[in-house]
Amino acid sequence: MKHLGILRIGFKLLINDKAKFSALLIGITFAVFLMMQMTAMFAGILNRAFSTVTNIGASMWIMDPAVNTASSAIPLPNYLLDAVRSMDGVLHAVPIFMGSAMVKLDSGVYQSANVVGLDDASLLGRPNLEQGNIQDIYADKAFVVVHDAEYPKLESPVIGGGFELNDHHGRIVGIARVAANGLNGVPTLYTTYSRAIEYIPTTRFTISYVLVELKTVDAIATVKAAVARLGYVALTRDEFNQRISNFYVYRTGIGTNILLMTVISFIVGLSISGQTFFTFILENLEKFGALKAIGAKGRDLVYMILFMATFTALTGYGLGIGLVTLMISIARYRLPNYAAMITFGNMGLAFGMVLLIAGISSYIGIRKVLKIEPFDIFRG
Repeated sequence: MKHLGILRIGFKLLINDKAKFSALLIGITFAVFLMMQMTAMFAGILNRAFSTVTNIGASMWIMDPAVNTASSAIPLPNYLLDAVRSMDGVLHAVPIFMGSAMVKLDSGVYQSANVVGLDDASLLGRPNLEQGNIQDIYADKAFVVVHDAEYPKLESPVIGGGFELNDHHGRIVGIARVAANGLNGVPTLYTTYSRAIEYIPTTRFTISYVLVELKTVDAIATVKAAVARLGYVALTRDEFNQRISNFYVYRTGIGTNILLMTVISFIVGLSISGQTFFTFILENLEKFGALKAIGAKGRDLVYMILFMATFTALTGYGLGIGLVTLMISIARYRLPNYAAMITFGNMGLAFGMVLLIAGISSYIGIRKVLKIEPFDIFRG
């Protein structure tokens, strides 16, 4: 409370110079907007990259060690499924097929689609239906279509609608909603495992992944070790998501490009705010000297400058968050397949960078103010 008066003076000094205050806010707001926009796009890309794992929802996935993403499945031999089912701690294990095919629509247009073949007995990983009954998937030629941003690419089929897939006729029996949209802009169809491998040409092995549900969480280590002895990898849902994220971050250009743009945004914000704040300090040196002359200590002036820089930085941070939220909301409304999303992680990253900008700007101003001598001010 004893510093309240000096902080109030700093606040009035800051907002009274509307031009400099506006320039500071614009610089920080623009930097936060760019940083948030870049990291939000990256978060949206990662969220869609492991959308298949999220939508299927299995506790554990067994795969070939070379697999990096859910869409790059390497077929597994049939004996692996039997071996996993016999392991201690496994409640049940089922196969799943993931492939792609060209679908011929009623209009004669061809459209690529992802096809997910669910285990015939359990339908583990089935989506929630908006329309239709999941039991109808056992009917002849039956498929369930996902109602997401890519749904119109299949000409928005209704229940009872048809299409051709590799000279086989397919019929829509359900319309589903999933938790996350895919990354590659391709619509998704669900059917049974046996129908999927019948309709889509495959290699000698047809199992894309083995999905496992465990009796207890304690069985994770046991199952992982047993699968590793067979030459394969067992990953929990979170571990598989992390593997996919690491692939896009470290083994593709996406992570590098996003990081570069984020650093550039930080440098832009730092250069604008630092230069403007330093100019503001220079133009008000006489006022800081006068405060020293009437008894203000150097510590008081440091508190004042820290308050001014922090207040400006946090105000710009709030404006930047609001602006990027508005932009993403408008983009999603106009472009349903727009991937950007705001998370606590990228908000925290932007907040940390804004505090760093405020700290560097404060340091520049503090160094100048602490060198002021009231005698020099009044002599001038």
